[in-house]
Amino acid sequence: MQGKGVLNNRISEYVFTQLATIGIPTHFVRSLSMREQLVRAVEIIPVEVVIRNIAAGSICKRLGLEEGTPLPRAIVEYYYKDDALGDPMVGEEHITAFGWAQDFEMDEIIHMALRINDFLSGLFTGIGIKLVDFKLEFGRFYTEEHVQIILADEISPDGCRLWDMKTNEKLDKDRFRRDLGGEIEAYQEVARRMGVLPSADIRDIAEGENRKKRKG
Repeated sequence: MQGKGVLNNRISEYVFTQLATIGIPTHFVRSLSMREQLVRAVEIIPVEVVIRNIAAGSICKRLGLEEGTPLPRAIVEYYYKDDALGDPMVGEEHITAFGWAQDFEMDEIIHMALRINDFLSGLFTGIGIKLVDFKLEFGRFYTEEHVQIILADEISPDGCRLWDMKTNEKLDKDRFRRDLGGEIEAYQEVARRMGVLPSADIRDIAEGENRKKRKG
């Protein structure tokens, strides 16, 4: 997908900047280019935190839910980060027993994850998008004084399910997963509604960058 990196960079930058306004500590420092960010070095906790607001994806298969069913409340799930194992779902007992994170760290992670969900649900609602579910990663940021749990990785349509509020049109990674087509247009639509779509056509930007690389 030519230009996806540019779009994800812009979207993630915007989301992290907005989260900072409500006091969520993140690894984001500033953008360096269309595709690059300067971030704080962290020790990633090997657990993906998934927050679900509406039934979609694996929870439908596991629990026999119909896609699109609103959940009674936000559900937080954990997956052990291991590609060879297929990122298996785990519980807090696994996380603390195997030392991936301590109890007090999990308390901080859950608290932040739910705050992030509340904030982003409102942010996306304001631009006509349902935040169906999304993935977060956290890391330990070491300073001379202490260790802080902060939000890391990225938040973009690659790690979120985003549906148009009126039509339920998918504006995320599922357009690729389900072979629906229109992936770049969907990502552009999210960026456009956020007000962060580059002024030039995204494919022109991507092609221009490719030409520079070839010349270099």
